Amino acid sequence: MLLVVDVGNTNTVLGVYEASHPGFAGKTASPRLLANWRVATVMTHTVDEYGVLFRNLFAIGKVEAAEVRGIIISSVVPPMDSTLREVCERYFQLKPLFVEPGIKTGMPVLYENPQEVGADRIVNGVAAFEKYGGPCVVVDLGTATTFDAISRKGEYLGGVISPGIGISARALFEHTARLPLVDIRKPAKVIGTNTVGSIQAGLFFGYLGLVDGILERLIGELGIDTKVVATGGLASLIGDHSKYIKNVDDLLTLDGLRIIWERNMATQKQKPAS
Repeated sequence: MLLVVDVGNTNTVLGVYEASHPGFAGKTASPRLLANWRVATVMTHTVDEYGVLFRNLFAIGKVEAAEVRGIIISSVVPPMDSTLREVCERYFQLKPLFVEPGIKTGMPVLYENPQEVGADRIVNGVAAFEKYGGPCVVVDLGTATTFDAISRKGEYLGGVISPGIGISARALFEHTARLPLVDIRKPAKVIGTNTVGSIQAGLFFGYLGLVDGILERLIGELGIDTKVVATGGLASLIGDHSKYIKNVDDLLTLDGLRIIWERNMATQKQKPAS
């Protein structure tokens, strides 16, 4: 089995894919995702705390940790990397493959400084192009709201970064004396008749307008045949009401990690830690 781990600023998402051998080369169909989980990213957790958490999740999902034969990690939280590396070596007896400069992704990065691009954005781009073709745009609605543009030839062109809807909600709460922190959801109408409803309308319709406004411009640059896919914790909330988002793919990042791992198996094999 293959364990894939996506470490974000707010949440860490894990998935386990089936596999009959360390590499998936030669398989005619994509490996099945056996289980997946979303947990809080806690930088203060120790190696043992994360090890116990991972093992407990495996037990709940009735997945045998001993059957994991490969691990790949995408992380945008550098202080977590050494902790997760030790978790993999201590609890799974495997050296993880990190998505970092030098790894084979199969996607040329045309950013001025490719090292500035978050690993999760490259992973999402790889998965989107593989699954939906190009040109395409990935909208990741997480801690930040990011838009990643992939060319018709499968090149990572760049994108747009804006504050996430959760950050905006918290900033409004922290910088005002009387406005509450509200649940982020679609209100029944635009005109709020109470404070909570008014804030929810501003957050939901404001971000829906932001997303569609940026997508309209991106599609104008990339072409009208551009595919748009949304992922991230709030993908369904915004994606279901967007004018341009036609695909909501909650597993996009996990699939991207699997694809990148497969592409690296020809040149890099994971071995038990010494």
